[in-house]
Amino acid sequence: MEARDIETDLLLVDECDFSTLKEYDMIAVGTYSWDNGELPLEMEDLFEAFEQEDMKHVTTGVFGTGDSFYPYFCGAVDIFRDMLYVQTNLAVTLKVELTPQNDDYLRCEKFCDRLARELVYA
Repeated sequence: MEARDIETDLLLVDECDFSTLKEYDMIAVGTYSWDNGELPLEMEDLFEAFEQEDMKHVTTGVFGTGDSFYPYFCGAVDIFRDMLYVQTNLAVTLKVELTPQNDDYLRCEKFCDRLARELVYA
């Protein structure tokens, strides 16, 4: 996002003041999937913060990694996607198999482009 001249803050979930989320125009949530596609424990408070605040004005995207060995590949991304669709202006999602490969970096660029484009039109 910085390459697109968009001011960016990196907020670590275990250090984030969730009450400030509504002050952002755009948020990209990154998560991995736990066990068989479940939300990791450390992401539950963030999930609940999105549900409890008025966030319709915030453009969001969600990305994450998973292992397609499990039947619910990147399930945490899907769980966040469904909630963000209702609670925010969800623009884009991205799923990556385990460790990013070369083609995943292009997909990350497209993710950022889509997120930035939605911000401009929002």
